[in-house]
Amino acid sequence: MAFLGGPQSMTIGSDILSLGSRKTARNNEQGGQIAMAPFSLGSPGQFDVPNVADPALYCRSNFASVCGNGDGDQIVKFAKGTTTLAFKFQGGIIVSVDSRSTMGAYVASGTVKKVIEINPFLLGTMAGGAADCSFWERNLGMECRLYELRNGRRITVAAASKLLANVMSSYRGYGLSMGTMVTGWDDTGPQLYYVDDDGTRLKGKYFSVGSGSTYAYGVLDNYYKFDMTVEEAIDLGKRAIYHATHRDAASGGINNLYHVKAGGWEYIHGIDVNDMHYEYAEEKKNSMST
Repeated sequence: MAFLGGPQSMTIGSDILSLGSRKTARNNEQGGQIAMAPFSLGSPGQFDVPNVADPALYCRSNFASVCGNGDGDQIVKFAKGTTTLAFKFQGGIIVSVDSRSTMGAYVASGTVKKVIEINPFLLGTMAGGAADCSFWERNLGMECRLYELRNGRRITVAAASKLLANVMSSYRGYGLSMGTMVTGWDDTGPQLYYVDDDGTRLKGKYFSVGSGSTYAYGVLDNYYKFDMTVEEAIDLGKRAIYHATHRDAASGGINNLYHVKAGGWEYIHGIDVNDMHYEYAEEKKNSMST
């Protein structure tokens, strides 16, 4: 942390964040001190990296996004949870997400908008770090608009996803946390791509990303078919998110669902998953009684 406003900055080492933690107690028992490289912030409005000799190494060592216990010695721990999915069918593309934001076991928000409307024909989803996804997908929206102004035509979904993948590749190892889907309709029809913080870019017919994705995939693998009607596709997207939120404690809130068509995307509904639970419980009860 740095205090700006003079020719010299007063810098406080980030070890102050460990006060009162198990990490501090463990170091005190060993008679050692936490050795963390201090850093100061640059000018407002700029994209800052740690002011150390090797920013990439510093980020990998202190801000790594991992599963399991790999971040046990980190000061900042990325405890994330979400469920997002998208799939292609004969009537376009369905994008369905939850709205819960978590910080470990703490539910920070139940109304997060995890679908980013890049332009009237392009959508992006958020999974991972909310700030990373939101910033870079809005940046992608700016790049897509500039392309349209320069070339007099809309950018393709493939090109838009490639722009995002290139940016992620250039920042690989710097601690970004992103697992996103870029989807839309262009001259080649409906397109769906997965892009993550490693620069990975995959084209597919359906994807699910987040801590609840394994449950969503279970529903999609069983009931997905390309020749669904629009009503069937909407119901599949709705059910997959419901089952994920029911089993995954880090997912929940509101199910926001979009339908991407040749004329652009359309917002279909925002339904509380608690209401969906009672709806499906009643449906199950009725089917068992008949």
